[in-house]
Amino acid sequence: MAKKKKEIDNFDEVKDKVYDLAKKILDNVPQKLTILPLRDLVIYPNMIFPVLIGRASSLDALSESVNRDRYIFVVAQKNAGEEDPGFDDIYSYGTVAKVVQVVKLPNNLLKILIEGLYQAKIKKKIKNSAFLEAETIQVGEGFDSTDKEIQASVRHVSDLFHAYVKKEKNLPVDILMAFDTIEDPLQKLYYAAANVRTKLAQKQAILEKTHIKDQLFELSAILTHELDLLQIEDEIDNKVHETIQKNQKRFYIQEQIKALQKELGDDEESYGDLQPLKDELDKVGLPEHVKAKAYEELEKLRKTSSMSPEYSVNRNYLELIAALPWQNKTQDILDIEHVRKILDEDHYDLEKPKDRILEFIAILNLAGSLKRQILCFVGPPGVGKTSLAKSIARALDRKFIRFSLGGVRDEAEIRGHRRTYVGAMPGKIIQSMKKAGTINPVILLDEIDKMTMDFRGDPSAALLEVLDPEQNVNFNDHYLEVDYDLSNVLFITTANVKYDIPLPLLDRMEIIELTSYLENEKLEIAKRHIVPKVIKEFGMEKLKIDFQDDAVLKLIREYTREAGVRNLEREIGSVLRKLAKELVINYDSTTSNERTK
Repeated sequence: MAKKKKEIDNFDEVKDKVYDLAKKILDNVPQKLTILPLRDLVIYPNMIFPVLIGRASSLDALSESVNRDRYIFVVAQKNAGEEDPGFDDIYSYGTVAKVVQVVKLPNNLLKILIEGLYQAKIKKKIKNSAFLEAETIQVGEGFDSTDKEIQASVRHVSDLFHAYVKKEKNLPVDILMAFDTIEDPLQKLYYAAANVRTKLAQKQAILEKTHIKDQLFELSAILTHELDLLQIEDEIDNKVHETIQKNQKRFYIQEQIKALQKELGDDEESYGDLQPLKDELDKVGLPEHVKAKAYEELEKLRKTSSMSPEYSVNRNYLELIAALPWQNKTQDILDIEHVRKILDEDHYDLEKPKDRILEFIAILNLAGSLKRQILCFVGPPGVGKTSLAKSIARALDRKFIRFSLGGVRDEAEIRGHRRTYVGAMPGKIIQSMKKAGTINPVILLDEIDKMTMDFRGDPSAALLEVLDPEQNVNFNDHYLEVDYDLSNVLFITTANVKYDIPLPLLDRMEIIELTSYLENEKLEIAKRHIVPKVIKEFGMEKLKIDFQDDAVLKLIREYTREAGVRNLEREIGSVLRKLAKELVINYDSTTSNERTK
């Protein structure tokens, strides 16, 4: 027992001598020190760090430090990109350190070994044109290592640091062996903080805390955050690894299947996942030149890995070919009386356009097709150009597709993009044919007089191939790359002003002018078409609503000034909306009174 007590006394004696020596060293450190700004690095007390120096101001500061007593104040820069940092560019808190070793390197660089001594902060800035210099003051409160809260915090930090090092792949496991040999709580704290891969601002936050409890809490928060990030990284890495393994396995199995099929001699007949696509291509009745191209692309696709970017591009191309109509055709209704009835139902007056359409149908009866007839309805807005085209499609029982050319300035809008471009797609003509699903729809090219042109090409020149009967038999879309027959399509165009239509296009179209409506014509259109249409839209069919002729004429004369009837339809709608509001208000009021009674 006496021997054990003697050993304890000897340990305490040695411990006191060590503390006295450390105190003497710290007492010898001058307050006035040169400052060494560091990029992306925080140096803690009780740690030895190698630092590479190359800036002129840093070299001067180091030289001055070595000439004096080798003590220097190291502090982190706020912005690592700053080449000549001032006091505003560095943190106030840093570490007083001693230069242990200086090694000269090529290109006027120095590698120094720095030993951190204690926390400090800048007390007073000293003017110096060559380098930064300041008076420093030691910070950091004393602590009792037997404090249970400190012991618990150290244990918690130790557990977190162990978990962190095991998860962080870039840290050697030997770090834990060195960490476990450290007894002093403050040294343990700084050692862990120095080896955590986190942002500089977070490391600096530890250095700026003056009590070990606060520092331990800050380090615990940092380690917890980093562990969460590492956990998420592991999950992402596992998912990516599983995906890669799955794709590799799929590719490997596909190659095995191909090899076995080749060995069995039926490699040429197997298409695997592409079999449904091949069946679709077989069913649509492709022309011979298109069939040859499609099967050439299908063969390339079959030999292309599904992981290759070209796979989806080629597959989309073949799916478009399979979706386009090549033989499917609707049967026209060519009964003149039926067409006349439809036109009269949908439109009042317009005798000249109607007669021209009936002549058109009559020729269709005799010839079976009219490949040289491109109709162009020219007239002010609202006179019925678009609705007349719809009526033609309804009368013939054809699919109706409309798209506007207003503002189109890119030739690729008509001809499509080449497949070499990212995001390539077919032009509007081919898209319309796919949407129609038949080779003989009615396609309305609206506002043909509002096309423009710029550096991307002239869309009117591309449209010339579409509307020219001699050329549209072999229309070539850049995306499709094979000739497509548009000769069965009934193209109808509209324009507000004839003189704005490009002359080459105007030469290939037959102009049918729709003039402005007179008062009596607007009156009849309103009574026969607009009023019933709006009443049906508003759900007011059960109400007996009658517009007097005088009321409609008042709307025409005093509230609309237009060639067509669009504004007249809006005004009639406005009247019916006000009527609907009154009806609903009166109904709600009556219902409320009945409930009160």
